[in-house]
Amino acid sequence: MSKVMIAYGSTTGNTAEVAEWIGKNLQDRGFQVTAEDCAGLEFESVFSTYDLVVLGCSTYGDDPIEIQEDFEPLLESLESAAISGKKVAIFGCGDRSYRHFCGAVDEIEKRVVECGGVMLVDPLRVDTPHDGFRNEIDAWVEGVAAAA
Repeated sequence: MSKVMIAYGSTTGNTAEVAEWIGKNLQDRGFQVTAEDCAGLEFESVFSTYDLVVLGCSTYGDDPIEIQEDFEPLLESLESAAISGKKVAIFGCGDRSYRHFCGAVDEIEKRVVECGGVMLVDPLRVDTPHDGFRNEIDAWVEGVAAAA
């Protein structure tokens, strides 16, 4: 059974809810899932302990890159976290009314690839309110599970 860590940063709770949906869907597919808010998470051990790491971050604002505050330390630690060759999937919540929809997702993907992480699927970008995106989330998880 593959071990999955879902590490997320969520300010309003939307990204946390999507992380829960992703976790439940992966559990239903036989994965052993741990989901944790990035606040207080020991990042260095995440990539050595889990077979797959799913990173989730919210983005709100007009700046090109607005990383959720709790997620910033995880992003900064990627270079030292020995992620080369590790399986990674990324999702984010945002608001299409902002100029840079889910800009944090783009930056996270860029850093993961630069550090040698293996992207299993294209990142998932969820507009808020996210309730209407359940089918998209489920389809994305299906792709993650098949690639894992």
